[in-house]
Amino acid sequence: MEHEPISILIVDDHLEFRDGLCGLLEAQPDLTVIGQAGTGGEALKLAGRLMPDVVLMDLQMPDLNGIEATRQLVAARPHIGVLVITMFEDDESVFAAMRAGARGYLLKGARKAETLRAIRAVASGEAIFSPAIARRLMRFFTAMGTVAPPFPELTDREREVLTMIAQGRSNLEISNELYISLKTVRNHVSNIFSKLQVADRAQAAIRAREAGLL
Repeated sequence: MEHEPISILIVDDHLEFRDGLCGLLEAQPDLTVIGQAGTGGEALKLAGRLMPDVVLMDLQMPDLNGIEATRQLVAARPHIGVLVITMFEDDESVFAAMRAGARGYLLKGARKAETLRAIRAVASGEAIFSPAIARRLMRFFTAMGTVAPPFPELTDREREVLTMIAQGRSNLEISNELYISLKTVRNHVSNIFSKLQVADRAQAAIRAREAGLL
């Protein structure tokens, strides 16, 4: 039984880069480009209408940068995987993208095989970083003398909500304790399920306990 190809939305303000990437992807039988956007705002509109499996997101764009576009996109549609493809490799950009909910981070100029592997990995729910970025992350944590927190793909607030889920708290209890709306709690829970690739609160609680969050 044949699987549906992975649908992709390319977001970059440089038309030449979008066209080049589109040509690479369309040559793959398991990948299909269903749209292109030149701004963050346009990306949000197209993602909502086209529902791609993966969004390839540039960081520096007019009107709405890639970090904020990723944050809004993941909050509204956590099932869509965002893979950042950018020229920026500074720690601030990498960690901002992770906090925003990106599942992967690649540098422009990455080899074709590396780019294709990253897209397929993100589509299947994995978190992936190019070797250069992975080395930077390792150096960062080594230099800081710290250990990466459990589930680095989660925001601090999502990690807090996950801890409370593991404690058996209901959405209403979490809402009251953190002074946030029920809708916000539900959004956080949805993001957590998507990022951890779990189906329900019980599975999320197990993952949290195994990681030592309690």
